[in-house]
Amino acid sequence: MHGRKQGTHGWGARKKHKKSGHRGGKGLSGTGKRADHKKTLMTKLYGNKYFGKQGETSKRTQRDKSDRISLRTIESNIKGFLDRGIAKQSSKGIEINLAGYKILGNDKIKNKLLITAENASKSATESVKKAGGEILFGKKLNKSPNSDK
Repeated sequence: MHGRKQGTHGWGARKKHKKSGHRGGKGLSGTGKRADHKKTLMTKLYGNKYFGKQGETSKRTQRDKSDRISLRTIESNIKGFLDRGIAKQSSKGIEINLAGYKILGNDKIKNKLLITAENASKSATESVKKAGGEILFGKKLNKSPNSDK
């Protein structure tokens, strides 16, 4: 390893690079005051999950993972829902199928909406009823003949 006139290979004294004692451990250990230059590398590779605690909950705690949508979002995206086939215009009003979503918000609504959803807040159901619509829980508005199978 040690060639002519090069006894250290950039490690300073020869005794520092004989075994793994001066190299530090794994990860960011042993970097000393030069550790900051590795932090950018770690955040690029692993994101923000490398540093700090990630927050564990107890095994009995179940998080509410249901999707949520506000009435303001529904009201502003009615045209998009109609284009994509999520909603349809009927004599009763605008029927929107948002199965799996929880409806939130106490915004004022102009349109008469019939929303199918998994759940809804009290304020959301009240504001939909004030506009002349209703929120149906768990039922599907557009049932196909093969959906019972």
